[in-house]
Amino acid sequence: MSVSQTTFHEALLDPSAAIPDGLLDAKAQPAGRRFSVYRNNVAVSLTEAMHQAFPVITKLLGTKNMDGLAGIFLRKHPPLSPLMMFYGEEFPEFLAGMEQLSHLGYLPDIARLELALRRSYHAADSQPVSENALAVSPEDVMRAQLGFAPAMQVLRSDWPIYSIWRFNTEEDAPKPEPDGQDVLITRPDYDPHPHLLPLGGADWIARLQSGQTIGDAYENTAADFPEFDLGATLALLLQGGAISSVTIERLAP
Repeated sequence: MSVSQTTFHEALLDPSAAIPDGLLDAKAQPAGRRFSVYRNNVAVSLTEAMHQAFPVITKLLGTKNMDGLAGIFLRKHPPLSPLMMFYGEEFPEFLAGMEQLSHLGYLPDIARLELALRRSYHAADSQPVSENALAVSPEDVMRAQLGFAPAMQVLRSDWPIYSIWRFNTEEDAPKPEPDGQDVLITRPDYDPHPHLLPLGGADWIARLQSGQTIGDAYENTAADFPEFDLGATLALLLQGGAISSVTIERLAP
């Protein structure tokens, strides 16, 4: 009796499932013990992949709790790609749907931050512009349109995700305050770095990504956030190598 691929797959991902009937090894003998070892190795490998992908979530919940979550997650969201860098994309929504974790409302956004760091790490390379690329007249700066590196990521949150991330990854980091934070991720060299965006910074970058000039994006953002710090946000982008192109439409003489 042959074993269907669906039956094999379901039993492989669920340690409580019975070993499929008719499963034979290379010697045509029942493969029960070998299957159990293989199933355990798969579960251990994917659990370890989750620990590596979400180290802050692991620290916040504890290793044993993360092990349990990883097992539940595996059965609900089996890998769709042999590349482990893609495993865990559904984890933020999975956490948001866990009623027993609803008192930790920041967890899904922390997971999104960790996913964004991973996406940034694996993003395609690009050549950043020089930090002097905008050393032009103020009028020309305001007419400039910007292109961005694939490694750049922007996250918005109602939770202090940058401060929570720092508190759990850096020694002597200050305790998070209960305020929402937006985060910019840049990859100036090989490793991505998160940065706290000034108020309005995420809106301004989103407008630039839609094709607005620096000036138009600033005016629209300042209407909602009068205290928006254009200089600080632009400096984060330049210093982080996040700008890949600068286009300035010259006025006709």
